Amino acid sequence: MPGHSMTIALVLLIFGLAFELLVLGRVMLRPHREPASRIAWVAVILALPIVGVIAYVFFGEVNIGRARLRRLRAVEARTPSPEPSSPADLANMRAEIPDRCAHLFHVGQSISGFDPVAGNSARLMADSNAAVDSIIADIDAATLHVHVLFYIWLEDNNGTRVAEALMRAARRGIACRAIVDSLGSRQMLKSQTWKAMREAGVKLGIALGIRHPILLAPVRRFDLRNHRKIIVIDSRITYCGSQNCADPEFRVKAKFAPWVDALLRFEGPIAQQNQRLFAVDWMSATGEDIDPILREPLRAPNPGFVAQVVGTGPTVRFSAMPEVFESLIFAARRELTISTPYYVPDESLQSALCSSAYRGVQTTLILPARNDSWIVGGASRSYYADLLEAGVILYEYVGGLLHTKSLTLDGEITLIGSANMDRRSLDLNYENNILLRDEATTRAVYQRQLAYIEQSTRVTAESVRNWSLGRRLWNNTLATLGPIL
Repeated sequence: MPGHSMTIALVLLIFGLAFELLVLGRVMLRPHREPASRIAWVAVILALPIVGVIAYVFFGEVNIGRARLRRLRAVEARTPSPEPSSPADLANMRAEIPDRCAHLFHVGQSISGFDPVAGNSARLMADSNAAVDSIIADIDAATLHVHVLFYIWLEDNNGTRVAEALMRAARRGIACRAIVDSLGSRQMLKSQTWKAMREAGVKLGIALGIRHPILLAPVRRFDLRNHRKIIVIDSRITYCGSQNCADPEFRVKAKFAPWVDALLRFEGPIAQQNQRLFAVDWMSATGEDIDPILREPLRAPNPGFVAQVVGTGPTVRFSAMPEVFESLIFAARRELTISTPYYVPDESLQSALCSSAYRGVQTTLILPARNDSWIVGGASRSYYADLLEAGVILYEYVGGLLHTKSLTLDGEITLIGSANMDRRSLDLNYENNILLRDEATTRAVYQRQLAYIEQSTRVTAESVRNWSLGRRLWNNTLATLGPIL
């Protein structure tokens, strides 16, 4: 018997080592993985063989599953992009973009396939509650359809008010469709409000369902998320920004409240580009064909500025979101101001920010002082010393959790949307952003960024140097794990 037990143990050991080597081989051969990520995974697997291999099975691959990918590609292939009704309309709507800005919109077009279109207007919402009031007013005034997609939808005051507005619209014959992320909105999916919306005639969908994550781990990565926040009304109004459908008190993480967001309300043909982004997610999740809505020609009844929807995600080309950020950063000539709640960049994004400051651009980065993710908070601070040495002006916001994802550039370019400057947004999440060129809108967003700075503490090189050895070790350790986390 002892010899038999030893034989079994030897077989298991050999099998384990062979499987570990296979996983290490996959780490080294997997395409589109940056060297830092390979090194991090190899280190974890060699240091903690069992834990490391299991972690890689669950989190090492950016894979939504073959069946889901086939369904998505089929929907994308047959879903038309919005087009102008005539060549004259095309000539009128195509942006007269200066050469210094044209390449920025070329990057966006190469990602989502959307041309920049003119004829848009925008208004920055005063705060989260005012944004919800505006959304509800637009839903109540809808005449054709209302489409909403939220990463997080809570059954709180604002979340319930939006749901009630959708139910009112559905009862008067408006086609209402709502889709949520299965993880971010898991509480809403179990709620009476979700059931009531269905009974009222609101069509509902769930993005990236995770019923059996353990069983599905070898087939698809279960923590890929649809992080988008999209609202489209009658193909002419859309909202874009960082705001989920919830109160700013954000009761699921109340100790970090208030959640501080920025949301822009757009009118114009940009709404039809957001409509297509919503439609692809909707049809992939539900199977309902809403192509006829997308075949409506682009219309720009009024003069307005140039804008472009940029949608990214794990099924879009690798490095799409980093390319957007880096193109904008390298385009800065005078001033660059960025706010983001989560800053865990890859090497090229960190270098781009430092390069901006080194070449004399006034480069400002605003982050929250308290982060709802202690991992991200610690990892973010590991980058402070290099940013400050390069001359980046760094602030930590103390008026709540700064959740706004905004970038303003030289007083004329704005990027706003759902994407953070962290590994999840760069590699794993589906995100939606709008890139625009307009001095008035950029000035409004920039003024909001200045308001954040007024409620912030400036981080100095001396304060970072005074951090304890233990704190620096902790932050750097978390940053080293960034490519995995």
